[in-house]
Amino acid sequence: MTEAEDRKPQSDEARSVYDPEITSEFAIPQGLAVPRGGTEPETTSEFAVPDGLDVPQAPSVEPEGSAFNTPRTYSAKQAPAFTPATGIPVVSLTKDVPWQDRMRTMLRMPVAERPAPESAPKAEDEGPAVPRVLDMTLRIGELLLAGGEGAEDVEAAMFAVCRSYGLDRCEPNVTFTLLSISYQPSLVDDPVTASRTVRRRGTDYTRLAAVFHLVDDLSDPETAISLEESYRRLAEIRRNRHPYPGWVLTGASGLLAGAASVLVGGDLIVFVAAALGAMLGDRLAWLCAGRGLPEFYQFTVAAMPPAAIGIALTLADIDVKASAVITGGLFALLPGRALVAGVQDGLTGFYITASARLLEVMYFFVGIVTGVLLVLYLGVQVGAELNPEVAVSIPERPLWQLAASMMLSLTFAVLLQQERSTVLAVTLNGGVAWSVYGAMRYAGDISPVASTAVAAGLVGLFGQMMSRYRFASALPYTTAAIGPLLPGSSTYFGLLAIAQNEVDKGLVSLATAASLAMAIAIGVNLGSEISRLFLRVPGGAASGRRAAKRTRGF
Repeated sequence: MTEAEDRKPQSDEARSVYDPEITSEFAIPQGLAVPRGGTEPETTSEFAVPDGLDVPQAPSVEPEGSAFNTPRTYSAKQAPAFTPATGIPVVSLTKDVPWQDRMRTMLRMPVAERPAPESAPKAEDEGPAVPRVLDMTLRIGELLLAGGEGAEDVEAAMFAVCRSYGLDRCEPNVTFTLLSISYQPSLVDDPVTASRTVRRRGTDYTRLAAVFHLVDDLSDPETAISLEESYRRLAEIRRNRHPYPGWVLTGASGLLAGAASVLVGGDLIVFVAAALGAMLGDRLAWLCAGRGLPEFYQFTVAAMPPAAIGIALTLADIDVKASAVITGGLFALLPGRALVAGVQDGLTGFYITASARLLEVMYFFVGIVTGVLLVLYLGVQVGAELNPEVAVSIPERPLWQLAASMMLSLTFAVLLQQERSTVLAVTLNGGVAWSVYGAMRYAGDISPVASTAVAAGLVGLFGQMMSRYRFASALPYTTAAIGPLLPGSSTYFGLLAIAQNEVDKGLVSLATAASLAMAIAIGVNLGSEISRLFLRVPGGAASGRRAAKRTRGF
């Protein structure tokens, strides 16, 4: 370049040409540059961490997801559960324990503390649809509740059915006329809820035992029953006819009343009269049922013939114990089954269902009172001399009374439509109950309420032992066995005193009858709870069952 060209101003393009000799005033002088690694770029941010001070980051254990997702390293069977300071007893839920005890144990646990299902759903490859499983569960619960099973046992059966098909996060709810169940797959999924109404009730313990057998097979992890097979077996249970025809039931009601009359001091004539009155009342009740009358009026009509026959024998001056005839007829009508179920529901915390059952018992009892009072009032008006003092002069005939108590339990079992294989066991159980009552009441001179409670407790204990042995319901082994303990005499003499305008004595006698009824119900439930508390099942540990803590009055 010439000297003249050097003096000319340069253009912008010429100035922008890179010249290595010309550097920025912020450039580092040569010789002071810090050597950098080949992997790090020359230009870095002023917020960058200097080399040598980098903190190594641990690799991520699991991908980022929802806070409600189960961690990948979590195991429901191995992870320790949350334990409060006082500790939680370990619950052993082996398959050797009856499914009723296992399901009761889990139902009283919070959902988060329930153990995971032991087996996969026993159905098709992808598993049955949730609504169909819930429908099957409700249908099984409906049969059990309509058959007179306690609310806690119905919930345990419903939970067992759902759990057998892999639905462990379910909550059944049972009231007197409504069954509902809710299933929520996880905390972030919407729950599925279904319900069913129980409109008709019938006493058939053979059907009840078949339903228990179905639930037992479903809850067995070694038995694979598909949902379609369960529906088929349930349909067969519904279609099965009662084991005893109508004429056998009528004859059983007559024999029951006759046995009860012998139990309170009657002879052969009284036995025949009580049997005829009970059979006539049973046929009239069937006639009313066929015409669509409610059960209140059926009980009212059924209570009239035995009372009428007793009044007729008194007016005819026949030297018989007319009070035993009327008492025998009352034994065939007293709702002992509903009373025991109502008290059991109240003791186990199902207060709504217990209130409804006890209200049903009260209506039945009022119907019986109405029918008997009408006849007794008419008898007193026409001059029938009925003596309430006969109540204290029951003769002691141990062998005859033992035989009568066993016949009463046998006929009661037939009226309940029990399986023929259970009739002998419940008959022996009723004989044991009366033997204990007679020994305490007559030989030991102990109060009738205490004697009844102890005898009923043994009935509940033996019934629960038989049910655990057969993995079945305890009702077929307990309900008929409490027949000899029912307060028929106290009820009759209370009504007679009211009909004779001795209201104070009548109310005292009726209060005694109510006390005896409560002693029966509480004794049966206490015997069952004692068996669950102390008995051990061979091959398995006792299944603990949590109960509600006491509230100390508030």
